Amino acid sequence: MYLEIITPERNVFKGIVDSATFPGSDGSFQVLNNHAPMISSLAKGNLTYTTGKEEKTIIVDGGVVEVLNNNIVVLAEKVIE
Repeated sequence: MYLEIITPERNVFKGIVDSATFPGSDGSFQVLNNHAPMISSLAKGNLTYTTGKEEKTIIVDGGVVEVLNNNIVVLAEKVIE
């Protein structure tokens, strides 16, 4: 899957990931390859993604995530790395 994390100030991450976990407004959720299309609002919390054996966690302060055709776009209000 291709993940792109964007804030108003900068592009935080662009690349291929194996999985991603998001702090949804109604609770956290995970996205894997071939996930159904969806749009969700994000709460403040940990956004975690894995690339191979490496796992990276950043904190987002709200935003929106769209999942469509193995492409994930995160529009985050603010990111704390």
